Amino acid sequence: MVQVVVRVEEQTLNPEALRKEIDSEGCGSIVSFVGLTRGMDNGVEVEKLEFDAWEEMLPSVLQRLGLEAVEKFSVQSVVMAHRTGDVLPQEPIVCIHVGSAHRAEGFEACSWLISELKSQAPLWKKEVRADGEIWKAGLG
Repeated sequence: MVQVVVRVEEQTLNPEALRKEIDSEGCGSIVSFVGLTRGMDNGVEVEKLEFDAWEEMLPSVLQRLGLEAVEKFSVQSVVMAHRTGDVLPQEPIVCIHVGSAHRAEGFEACSWLISELKSQAPLWKKEVRADGEIWKAGLG
């Protein structure tokens, strides 16, 4: 059975708990990606990232991407979560778990999902740094 689970988290994101939401029945692999806030960017200390989202649209965009990945890569299960609000250094920003029969499809789907999320998800981020604030270009 195909499964896509999507979460938008305002406070914390727990990759291990999300991993337990994967339907691994019949899977030979689970491929995971966890994106973290970096504490330094080009030699400048990053205090936090501030994520703003079109909150009414974000879950449906993530759901559509998950379903697309299932169809495109023949994977069985996708769990995706993204933070909004303030995310401190070393805290998880985004988490993607993909359950598939074989690892090759899982890796392809996971890589495709993070790339598409960054280009399509209605998210914007501001980097709050020791030397000021910078809105990062593009979506995601």
